[in-house]
Formats: sequence, C-alpha cells, structure tokens
Amino acid sequence: MGIKEEIKSVLREAEIYRTQGLFNEAMVKFKHASELIEKNVKPESGKQLVDGITKKIELLKQTIAKYNDPAKPPEMPVEIQNLIKAKFSFSTDKESAALEGAIALTKFGQYERAIKEFKDLLKMESFRLVAAKNIIRCYLASSLTEGAVSQYKEWMTLDIFTLGQLEKIRFFLENLLKEKGIKSELPAVKEEKAVLKEDVAAKKVPEKAKPAIKPLIEMPETAKEEEEFLDVSSVGIILQMEGKKLPEIILDVSFQSGNVVSLLVPIREKFLIANMKAGVKLNDVQFYSPIAILNGSGVVSSFSRIGSGPKMGSYSLDLKMFTN
Repeated sequence: MGIKEEIKSVLREAEIYRTQGLFNEAMVKFKHASELIEKNVKPESGKQLVDGITKKIELLKQTIAKYNDPAKPPEMPVEIQNLIKAKFSFSTDKESAALEGAIALTKFGQYERAIKEFKDLLKMESFRLVAAKNIIRCYLASSLTEGAVSQYKEWMTLDIFTLGQLEKIRFFLENLLKEKGIKSELPAVKEEKAVLKEDVAAKKVPEKAKPAIKPLIEMPETAKEEEEFLDVSSVGIILQMEGKKLPEIILDVSFQSGNVVSLLVPIREKFLIANMKAGVKLNDVQFYSPIAILNGSGVVSSFSRIGSGPKMGSYSLDLKMFTN
C-alpha cells in the first residue's frame, strides 16, 4: 500500500469511528493521518489537508468536552424521586425492593437521596457491605471526596461493621481515590478504631473513675460475612464490526451488587447502543479492579434509555459478569 492509500485508509477509519460516536478513537486516527501527511507529503501539497484535519480534531474535542461536562446533576422533586423508586423496585420482599430503589436513584444521578436510602440499608446485615461501598461511590460521583473520607472515618467509631468489613471498605475507598489521582491518608482500621473507641469510652467515664486503658481485642470474622464478587471499578467491552474488532469501550461502574454491575452508556456510544438489549451475551469483556484485570464475558440483564433527569438520553446497562 502506497502512502496516499494509507492516508486515505486512516481517514476512512477516522470517519467511521466519528459517525459511530467513537470520538476518542476518531481523534487518534485523525492525528495519525496528520502525522503521516506531515512526514510524507510536501508542505505545499499537504497543508490544506492538515488544516482540515486540525479543524475536525478541534470539533471532536468540543464534542467530547460537552459529553464529559462534570456539572452537578440537578436534584429532582421528591415526588419524582419516589416515582423512580417505585417504578424500579420489582422484588416482593421489602429489603430487596429498597435496594433496587436506591440503585435506580443512582442511575438517575440522584446521589444525595440515594445515600440516604443506602444508609437505611446499613441496618440490614445481608446488605450492609454492598450498601457501604455504594455510599462511597455516590460521594465520589458527586465529587465529594471529603464526604467519602469523613463517612469512612465515622463508620470506624461505630459498631456497625466488623474489623474485616472496615478493612474491605478502606481498601475499596483507597483504590477508588487512586484511580481518580487523589492522594488521601486513610487511617488504618485496627489501630485507629482502637484509639477512637478508647476516646469515646474516656469521654463517658468521669475523670476520677477512669479505668486503665486496655488494648482492643480483635474481633474474629463471623461465619455470616457476606460473599463478594471482586470489586470492579470499570468494564471494557470490545465489539466487532464486519468481523473486525473495534477499540475497547471502557465504561465506569456506577453500582455493583455481587456479580452484577450497572454501567452508564453515554449517548456518543451509538454503535454499542444499537447492538444492546436484554439477553445479549458479550464474549470479549475485561473487568478492571484495583488488584487485577480479569478477562471474561457478560450477559446483559437490563438495557434501557434514561428518559428523564440529568442523565436523560443516556442508557443504563446492567451486566452480569462471568470471568474466564
């Protein structure tokens, strides 16, 4: 293939990606085409073409910036929030329905109300750990890093969680912060909880009657500790078009319960949206966690368009995960 044919081929790929809503991938191809022209075509012949490509790249940057606008989602009226909870709560038992309602609120960007709902679920042992992790997710999705850290520290002063559960929450939060490039010194669970509990106990005992402080006895793990699937922070999906693999589409996890994750699909992912429906099996999937990258597959359990709220027009994809 001559250089002219190669440039034309790269530009065709860029246009295909752009029309399918794969803007980042299109930008990479346009930049590659521009480099090929600058290196192999005389300036007087290639300048006009390079200028045209530069304009397309700028337009792509504006489009990507528009979709990635981090503006805080507006709060819906309470009546609408209650309607969302009711509409997406399918389970017959009260506890599972409450969990489904909280999940639905996160999908519509109603993080403040979702946090309240998840906090109510902390009273239920079977949902305690999954609720705590998703409270952390809600704080970070709202760009309230200090809120997430403060919540973790508050839990350390309470007797809601075992030390083992607190260790898992600390590890979970620490790695989510790292992924976002945020440095935060989280207190170690055992030592800090011992100090905090001693401080609380000291405040309750009159000055003259204070007993000698003893080390906190470590709590053993209970047999009721809930089973967990590896925490996943993002999911990479690779689709095919005409037998050719497309670039990986990486979607952030907005919620996780066991081996089911909820993903928000932006409007720009047109090819993915056109090919998704409940029951579809995805054979080429990567699950990104803080400690590993796992290859596997997934089955779409739910796929629907968000028809109202700050995420209106985007799609919610619930994926059941299977690792190889």
